[in-house]
Amino acid sequence: MSLHTRFPAISDLKARARRRIPHFVWEYLDSATGIEATQRRNRTALDQVLLNPSILHGEFTPDLRTTLLGKPYPLPIGIAPVGMSGLIWPGAEQMLARLAARENIPFGLSTVASQPPEDVGPHAGGQGWFQLYPPRDPAIRDDILRRAKAAGFGTLVLTVDVPVASRRERQTRGGLTNPPKLSPRLALQAARCPAWLNGIRKTGMPRMRLMEGYSENRSALPSTQHIGYLLRTSPDWEYFKALRNAWDGPLVVKGVGRADDAARLTDEGADAIWVSNHAGRQFDGGPAAISVLPAIRAATTLPVIFDSGVAGGLDILRALALGADFVMLGRAFHYGLAALGEPGAAHVVDILRQDMISNMGQLGAQRLSDLPGCLRDDAQAALTGMPLRA
Repeated sequence: MSLHTRFPAISDLKARARRRIPHFVWEYLDSATGIEATQRRNRTALDQVLLNPSILHGEFTPDLRTTLLGKPYPLPIGIAPVGMSGLIWPGAEQMLARLAARENIPFGLSTVASQPPEDVGPHAGGQGWFQLYPPRDPAIRDDILRRAKAAGFGTLVLTVDVPVASRRERQTRGGLTNPPKLSPRLALQAARCPAWLNGIRKTGMPRMRLMEGYSENRSALPSTQHIGYLLRTSPDWEYFKALRNAWDGPLVVKGVGRADDAARLTDEGADAIWVSNHAGRQFDGGPAAISVLPAIRAATTLPVIFDSGVAGGLDILRALALGADFVMLGRAFHYGLAALGEPGAAHVVDILRQDMISNMGQLGAQRLSDLPGCLRDDAQAALTGMPLRA
């Protein structure tokens, strides 16, 4: 029986993942903040983006190729950085880096990953993007940049939508601390998930090894206030300028939700804008990420990357139709890992590929550039409050 028969959608992988990892890990992976209204808004708003199929196009194979930051890609997708991936599935960072190399798609490594860039970069085959939570100390910042570059990470992603730790109440109730420790309650949960536990026995309990190397403080912190918060700052525009001067490769700014910020970043030297609300994990009173995408697209000439709430290939096409050039997914790949290990993450790529091909065939869209022409104008107005096309 093929994986497509058993797990035809990412939701099927998600359901299996929930059974295969301890509850406290699931709460870390799947939760948002507050009452999780922003997470729900992301889903509702994506569903409001309607596309009009057209007819009589004959037989064709949709072309999913695209170019981003001067590099060609076979698919308009990449693997978004997720902190402490190795907690979700042991060895996750290396597994996802290898997948990115095989599929020729970007792989984002978080500053607060469980593995340092030196141990992950060689697996990524030149597809590595390093996501930076900005250190307060310029010397630490410059050393991290040096290490990331030496490890093969050619693109830097500055995350700007995490100025302070969010509360993430579900995650806190789950009992996770940083660094993770198996209390009797959590150990009992782990014992019920033998595949996860056996992997952890081989790798050891994950730690934020990069950031721990710059701090003597190893005390346990709440799960939302990890060791990175002892070292990092909330960046301002001067910090961005200093980072721009310190990094000689492409610089992407992640967590943009306002058109005026996108316009200024264009003027200040960013190379791409990443529209995201952190999948609802930071602030529960903001708009759905997809609803701010059109205005940001109109405000910049730079490439626009999108994430937040993407659950399948159709959502990717919706974002591309509204002006994104590329879409990144984080949770989906970790559902795949937790469900089936490394083959599960590869299956996510195949699900997304086949889903995009199927839906583009229905739409009559032969190329990704055809997708904006498939939008329903009334749906655009309902989503954004303004029409996108005259």
